Amino acid sequence: MSEIKQSKYSEAGVDIDKGNAFVKGIKDIVSSTHQPGVLNDIGGFSSLFAIDTNKYKKPVLVTSTDGVGTKLDIAKQCNKHDTIGIDLVAMCVNDIIVGGAKPLCFLDYFSVGKLELDVATEVVKGIAEGCRQSQCSLVGGETAEMPGLYKAGDYDLAGFVVGIGERDKIIDGSEIKVGNKILGLKSSGLHSNGFSLVRKICFQDHGLSVDQYIEELGCTLGEELLKPTRIYVQSVLAILKNYKLNGLVHNTGGGFIDNIPRILPSGCKAEINCNRWQVPPIFSFLADKGNVPREEMYRTFNMGIGMMVIVDDDDAIDDIIHRFKGHGEDVSIIGEISAMPDTNGEQVKLIF
Repeated sequence: MSEIKQSKYSEAGVDIDKGNAFVKGIKDIVSSTHQPGVLNDIGGFSSLFAIDTNKYKKPVLVTSTDGVGTKLDIAKQCNKHDTIGIDLVAMCVNDIIVGGAKPLCFLDYFSVGKLELDVATEVVKGIAEGCRQSQCSLVGGETAEMPGLYKAGDYDLAGFVVGIGERDKIIDGSEIKVGNKILGLKSSGLHSNGFSLVRKICFQDHGLSVDQYIEELGCTLGEELLKPTRIYVQSVLAILKNYKLNGLVHNTGGGFIDNIPRILPSGCKAEINCNRWQVPPIFSFLADKGNVPREEMYRTFNMGIGMMVIVDDDDAIDDIIHRFKGHGEDVSIIGEISAMPDTNGEQVKLIF
């Protein structure tokens, strides 16, 4: 009786045996990410992770969930699926590191019309690499075949991360004050935001191909667009061991205009000097091709700054910059916090 049911289910488009083979095939990939605290392997109904009670006196769990948006379409066009998982992890772990939390465990949701083992495995390899970069354990996930809801070759991804922080060390922006400096950590490119506009400009409006070599980019369009989102976890955690950071901003969708106010206290505004760093060529390329106004560019894209760090303007700032550089970050002072007497005023001023 079970064989008949399974055969009918397979006829409907869902292959249970293939799903089981996928889970078995990725076990070694997943286990390679495991940090101390992981208590079981994938394949169960849930995942277990033990909190180190000796390390944390008042532990606070910090969670985030995200996806990679229509950047998935670029992976499909390029037939390259081994980096989109890095983007997925990055979008989640960068969101919790801004609170001063260390990522502990990660889960993914992979939905597809028909499971292709080679593609799915490449995606998981990217997720595992993102977890290794952020010292986070990939502990489980869900693979869902949903025939009829996705076109051939299409899939969707979502990620969920759990992190941990000490309650009295959580960074919430409340200690930001007038005179603080804003450090900008360089991005690796577009990261994972604004791709609906990117795709419209490049493919719909100009008929470009992902295989097309773009002189000003120094690579093909697909290679540029698929550059993985930079993960800032290890460098930020290293700085936090010795220095106080008043605020952190993950510069994602909404750019400078919408992201910075999320952590600013009342009476403060951020002044960003946009001449303090070199904007990567991809942004000028998109602005020119799409005739996108400068202000909209800074509200849609990261413009070369993936993370902002707000610190006191004191003797430690040079050391903080030096330490960030030592951890591989391209960092510079890009602005400062000033007073905003008018409570209805703009909280972000861009200086060009």
